[in-house]
Formats: sequence, structure tokens, C-alpha cells
Amino acid sequence: MSTGTSIRLRPYEVALLRGGPRAAVTVAVVALHLRGDVEAGRPGRLRTSEASSEAAGQAPPPQTSPPSQAPPAPPAPASSPDPASSPAPLPPLAEAVRAALARPAGLPQVRDHADVRAALAELQAGLRAAGLLRAFPPHRTRTARRALDALSAEHPLPTSRKGLPESDALMAVALYAEPALHVLVPRFALRAGLITRAEVAEGKGFHSRSPRGGGTGGTAYSCGGGGGGSD
Repeated sequence: MSTGTSIRLRPYEVALLRGGPRAAVTVAVVALHLRGDVEAGRPGRLRTSEASSEAAGQAPPPQTSPPSQAPPAPPAPASSPDPASSPAPLPPLAEAVRAALARPAGLPQVRDHADVRAALAELQAGLRAAGLLRAFPPHRTRTARRALDALSAEHPLPTSRKGLPESDALMAVALYAEPALHVLVPRFALRAGLITRAEVAEGKGFHSRSPRGGGTGGTAYSCGGGGGGSD
């Protein structure tokens, strides 16, 4: 997040301002899923890809030495990893969510994990310091609302995931919540409990059925009281 004459918010901050802690954790879960680190487990639960491999018994094959009379070749010197091919480091919230999934868990349990709560508190502190979030009672300031409106105009709801950069996909989830999840990761979001119950209609993808509340919103921040709040 940059402050000054212009404010550039990251997806996690946008989600936190728009929909509260649950929305921010949802963005972190989607980020990990797009990287291949997290997948849906049993209905309504999340798990890391490593956990699913272990559960399926996919242990690496035992190492065997080929029959040979020649001595083994010395190991090649270690080379530095190519920065261009290495995945970008995870933001603190996404890192905390991945740590919280050491065992499969549902989104509420992930959100309530101590490391995740600490990462959320750090995000909230940064937003308060930037004048975007009031503490008592928690609500967005006018500056925050203007920033969210500008981002919505800059990032309309996508109609397809095809060709969409990961950063734009995360911003869409941060801004639009369930409508973006239905477009970008519908099956994962449904199985993982990120969206309300849905069914597949032939040729029409997912559509909502029997909403049970919540979705990605959780406890959203209000826009302040009468008069539009203060900065």
C-alpha cells in the first residue's frame, strides 16, 4: 500500500476493507490455490497439496543404486536458483494461511488460527495508519470508499479466467467476492466452502441455490454513520 496523493491498495487490503477478515482470508486462499499450494479437501474444507499427496500414500520411490563398478561421480556444485523461475514470496497473510493448513481445516478455523489473526491485525493496523479504517466502531473512511470506488472502475468484474493475470484475478475476488469466485474458480470455491451452495445447470455453469448467508463477506466493515463518516 502506498500513501500520499494516491493510494494503491493490494488485494488483501481491498478485501479487508470491503468485506472484513473473512474476505481477506478468502483472497489468500485463492492466491494459494492459483499457485497450486492449496486445494479443496472434504466438502467445506481446505488442505495443502502436500497433505493430499501424503493422504493418498504418494511417497517418493526408494532410491536404488544401479549396478556399476565405477565409483559414483562427485556431486555437481550447487547453483543459485534462477530468480525468474522462482515463485514470488508470499505475503504475510497468505503465508499464515498456508501454515494454518498444516492439517485440513474449514475457512472459519483458518481465519481463527493465531498466525492468521496476527497477520490480519497487522493489515488492519496499516490501514488505520493510512487513514482508511477507523477502529471504534470499525468502519471505512471516506478516503477508503473513494479508493474502492476507483478500483472497481479500474477493475470491472471479469467474464472469464482465460488470459487473466493472477494479480487481476485476486483483485477481482477482493472487490467482488462471490461473483468473481463463480467466474474464476467456481468448482474449487464451492467444494472448499468459499461460496454458498450451488448447483450446475447444463451449459450455464454454477448458479446459487438456497443461500445460507456468509459467503466470503463475514463481518464486513460498515461505511460509517450518518453524514458519510470522516477521514
